[in-house]
Amino acid sequence: MSNCSTSSDPIPSAGPHEVRAAPFPLEFPMKTKTLAATAVLCATALVLSGCKPIEGDGNRSSTAFADLKDEKQKVSYVIGTQVGESLAPAKDEIDLDVLVGAMKDAIDGKPSTVDEAQAMQVMQAFSERMQAVQMAKLEEDKQKNAAEGEAFLAGNAKKDGVQTTASGLQYEVLEAGDGPRPSATDTVRVHYKGTLLDGETFDSSYDRNEPVQFALNQVVPGWQEGLQLMPVGSKYRLWVPGALGYGEMGTPGGPIGPNATLVFEVELLEIVNAAQ
Repeated sequence: MSNCSTSSDPIPSAGPHEVRAAPFPLEFPMKTKTLAATAVLCATALVLSGCKPIEGDGNRSSTAFADLKDEKQKVSYVIGTQVGESLAPAKDEIDLDVLVGAMKDAIDGKPSTVDEAQAMQVMQAFSERMQAVQMAKLEEDKQKNAAEGEAFLAGNAKKDGVQTTASGLQYEVLEAGDGPRPSATDTVRVHYKGTLLDGETFDSSYDRNEPVQFALNQVVPGWQEGLQLMPVGSKYRLWVPGALGYGEMGTPGGPIGPNATLVFEVELLEIVNAAQ
């Protein structure tokens, strides 16, 4: 489980389309002051994790859901898992013994030893500190990815068959088609695979065995330019600099870092409805 998720839209948010997030956390009744403090903590946890799902290392807990006998135990397990996964990204900032003790006291109805103002002050300071850490990391990644991208593209431009446009987009013709070229407002149908510079595939319509369809004016600038170069029936490889892709933010919580240069293999299948 995770308290943050990408869209369930069939068009992948990590592809060339605009990024859309649709978190759908499970919600449980809680007091107003607890909700406020928890919201800050969960927001901090999401800042630390970048909204990434928690990935296990294969080790299972000593409590197996299948072994639980009644609804009370199962509900307790689900809530515990949900809360634990929300807090896992901030685990190095949390004293688990104190956390569990405070939760038990609250469940048992014992009065809190911290008032609402104090709680909000502590959590606000904590959240601001964690956000500062995340912003520093973001700036570091921006510079690192930009430098790596520039160095890669400079070398790539010297390779046979690679063309560089005025904007900095690079492309290579893998298969030449003989159909018409789309205009900036056309809707097209394509197959594609997107990879990072290290070769990691972050999205592929081929893997889903389902081409995607979109209007060219709804995709990132590198795709808008690149696909207008392609006759229908062509297959190109595009190298998209960060400025023509997802820019300084990348895909928050996703695989694409800030200023990341991306590689796409794109097959233009058809122009669905040419602009008049």
